[in-house]
Amino acid sequence: MEETTRYLLNESDIPRFWYNINADSPVAPAPVLNPTTMEPVTPDYLSALFPMGLIEQEVATDRYIQIPDEVREAYKLWRPTPLIRARRLEKALGTPAHIYFKYEGVSPSGSHKSNTAIPQAFYNKIAGTKAMTTETGAGQWGTALAMSCKFYDLDLEVYMVRVSYDQKPYQRFLMETYGAQVYASPSSRTTCGSTLLSENPDHPGSLGIAISEAVEVAAGSGGMKKYGLGSVLHHVLLHQSVIGEEALKQMDMAGEYPDVVIGCVGGGSNFAGIAFPFLRENLKNGQRTRLLAVEPTATPSLTKGLYAFDYGDSACMAPVVKMHTLGHDFIPPSIHAGGLRYHGMAPTLSALYDAGLIEATAVNQTSVFEAAIQFTRAEGILPAPESAHAIRSAIDEALLAKQTGEKKVILFNLSGHGHFDLTAYNRYLSGELEDYALPTEAIEHVRQHIPAIKENAFLR
Repeated sequence: MEETTRYLLNESDIPRFWYNINADSPVAPAPVLNPTTMEPVTPDYLSALFPMGLIEQEVATDRYIQIPDEVREAYKLWRPTPLIRARRLEKALGTPAHIYFKYEGVSPSGSHKSNTAIPQAFYNKIAGTKAMTTETGAGQWGTALAMSCKFYDLDLEVYMVRVSYDQKPYQRFLMETYGAQVYASPSSRTTCGSTLLSENPDHPGSLGIAISEAVEVAAGSGGMKKYGLGSVLHHVLLHQSVIGEEALKQMDMAGEYPDVVIGCVGGGSNFAGIAFPFLRENLKNGQRTRLLAVEPTATPSLTKGLYAFDYGDSACMAPVVKMHTLGHDFIPPSIHAGGLRYHGMAPTLSALYDAGLIEATAVNQTSVFEAAIQFTRAEGILPAPESAHAIRSAIDEALLAKQTGEKKVILFNLSGHGHFDLTAYNRYLSGELEDYALPTEAIEHVRQHIPAIKENAFLR
């Protein structure tokens, strides 16, 4: 019989509802705190940054939230995305494991980020917003929101982490093609950016700093501009659930069910997108799938960070959330997976990890690119460095199955392509890439400083 490689759904199979893990999670969500008062935030406080439609989703407890028809219509530009059996990679590895990947790089912006960028722009448009601000690391989120804002006739300012601004100019060019204004962060356009530049004119930046700049501009606009976030907050993870809901249908088409579901993690959005619907099946229907989050050794917030209340940004303007964190003043090394260079992790995901419902591992930069090259040469798709973290662990799982002779079913989220990351691939092929691991003194810094926030917060 002819073997199937691509499992494709019809447009009618695009999910009609986003899945809300909070309805089924055994872990009660911790409150989000006002960074000034350290009291639980109010809708009035959040409305300075977000439209009410997104605020309602942030605190929703309904299991399913209907996707607006206008959003679902826009999703048709790329959804449903394909589920692909990596048969050539299986052969190259000589493994009995079956490897599947959900390919989100087919979206116009090149990654999974459009799954939340479209609804965020939509809810801002119907609320009367005229312009948005945001941050971006590698540029995938900024590109997705730039496209979405153009669809809904919104202006957009993007604060792009300087190291990625320099490493990935073509991602910046694409954002500008969509009509966004892109600034290297830290920038001289904000108080927090100017302060950092005065201390270090060559500051590499971080996602925490870029968030601070975008939040400062939105909060100081008198309601004219709203802020959009590409990961971390609950409404973002909610929108990404379309990935896992489609994957469940497609695994059924393949006649198999995954033993392990894998995704890279920086803030948590693409991992949550594919993993949370499978976690629902674990919690409600007796499945036993392992859910594995993969982060860089350079920013190991889950595997090395502290689970505590911390600021979501570097300048202490964003809400305080309970999450696994390396400290809001942590400046990550300049690794090429810019989308994973964040000091914290999504509170929803952090709580589930703390409860033992998901697993996490950290991998180093050169091993990630080694896996990416192996995957590209077998499957023909060049993955984003962020997504390649999931490939690294998927290959490791497949090689372990080879040792044990186990016919394991592996599913990972290939969250974006790497067409704008060729400079990083060239550095790897030239032997110029370095590995980074969080030093012991950095971990001790976290443990000494972060608990003070918890003590001064609502628990006092």
